[in-house]
Amino acid sequence: MGLFERYLSVWVALGIAAGVALGLSVPTAFQVVASMEVAQVNLVVAVFIWVMIYPMMIQVDWHAVRDVGKKPQGLILTLVVNWLIKPFTMAALGVLFFQYLFAPWVDPQSANEYIAGMILLGVAPCTAMVFVWSQLVKGDANYTLVQVSVNDLIMVVAYAPIAAFLLGVTNVTVPWQTLLLSTVLYVVLPLVAGMLTRQLLLRRGPAAVTGFVAALKPWSVIGLIATVVLLFGFQAQTIVRQPLVIVLIAVPLVLQSYGIFFITWWGAKWLKLPHNVAGPACLIGTSNFFELAVAVAISLFGLNSGAALATVVGVLVEVPVMLSLVALVNAWRPAEDAERVIDEKGPRVKTAP
Repeated sequence: MGLFERYLSVWVALGIAAGVALGLSVPTAFQVVASMEVAQVNLVVAVFIWVMIYPMMIQVDWHAVRDVGKKPQGLILTLVVNWLIKPFTMAALGVLFFQYLFAPWVDPQSANEYIAGMILLGVAPCTAMVFVWSQLVKGDANYTLVQVSVNDLIMVVAYAPIAAFLLGVTNVTVPWQTLLLSTVLYVVLPLVAGMLTRQLLLRRGPAAVTGFVAALKPWSVIGLIATVVLLFGFQAQTIVRQPLVIVLIAVPLVLQSYGIFFITWWGAKWLKLPHNVAGPACLIGTSNFFELAVAVAISLFGLNSGAALATVVGVLVEVPVMLSLVALVNAWRPAEDAERVIDEKGPRVKTAP
């Protein structure tokens, strides 16, 4: 591991602190950046996420993508967890905490709005950041692409019905602009750019692809840190103004994240999935498509609602939680797989006994 990857948790922690500090000291600058959005998708954040995703897209081999259908167990696991388990466990945790455990500290109306925001997060599996987490756990880039693509297709038809059912409302409207723009920015464009880059590099041999991706890795991490700084800078005022509420919302969200991760991990072990498929499968179900959730929360409940706040808290807890899960996936890598990863990076130096 390089310096950036080895101390990634430290850089993220510093990014969170810097984001909050800058958001409080120069709020106008962050307001200007926050206003640079189209259909609830912030264009500056999109650029940084694009920088993170691009290196992984270069590694996508279309010949291998066609082979994913021959081993669909990982894809089936992802779909079962994302659409038949995750939305309902999120709703159950929301009700448990805000209608019972946290009832003495939260008024009933706010509690219902927080539950609604959690549900909107639970019904929106992640798109963009999955590629980042997959890259950090040495996941199969081809399989990850298929998992994300199929999830996006299902989201088009399943998001509104499931959200409406769990919320008990009938007027859930999918913000198509947000969904389509996010898919184009986070999947289509980096994928096309990665394909073109890969074809150009392959003219010089496979080693050129490996070398170019390795050179981009520091920039990928820089993109992650910059994204963290912006996200926490945007919400710095909220963090300071409502710290207790944010902690209360974060508790069930964190429990949901770890719970879904372990459910998926056990499922992957039961199916005997290879580590580079099991890792991304677990992380896809754990993370959320927060742009979509925030957009729906604002349209249904208003900008200053508890539902919108809950989706924002989902943004705040996601990166630290996901990094801890990335560390778990890497720590649980089978010994023979770890040896293979080391060998792919080059010969190891043997020390004298």
